[in-house]
Amino acid sequence: MTTQFHDTVLSDAALDQLFNEARTYNGWLDKPVSAPQIERIYDLMKMAPTSANMQPGRFVWVTSDEAKAKLKSCVMEGNADKVAAAPVTVLIAHDIDFHEQLPWLFPHTDAKSWFEGDEAGRTEGAFRNAALQGAYLMLAARSIGLDCGPMSGFDAAALEKAFFADSPRHKINFICSIGYGDPASIFERSPRPEFGRFNVVV
Repeated sequence: MTTQFHDTVLSDAALDQLFNEARTYNGWLDKPVSAPQIERIYDLMKMAPTSANMQPGRFVWVTSDEAKAKLKSCVMEGNADKVAAAPVTVLIAHDIDFHEQLPWLFPHTDAKSWFEGDEAGRTEGAFRNAALQGAYLMLAARSIGLDCGPMSGFDAAALEKAFFADSPRHKINFICSIGYGDPASIFERSPRPEFGRFNVVV
């Protein structure tokens, strides 16, 4: 397979869509998100890097009224209306036992053995890489014209019991509503620090 290297900078419009003009939405227009759109988000996200291609993220896409009601009971009051109104809210979790999938995900070597017997290390790696996948997911959603509303503010134990009861080794990281954002629901953008405040080049 030939690897293609890209040296083209994305257009300003594309960068605005992904970063500069992208916002965290608190309300949603009455416009659905389709199953093909959900699959497209995942298919883009999965191509981004994780350590040893571990792919520890486990995702539940909440779309039905029944599932939304269940999710609403697991989040703080300030987030309840957001998840109820959103076309879809994805639960981003990680699998502590991701290493069981490494024989086919990372077939170049016996990567599974790197993680066996080290649950603390697996938990740390799974959390970090699933968080990355959650960020990739947001960029993927924005890249296909959707808006995002990431949030914490939930009862993790209640959420895991409600949605991951059959997978007790899956632990929630954060949740993100996805749809077509209502411009009336966003606040004025908060300050962003200049480069010199939090960066050092050595």
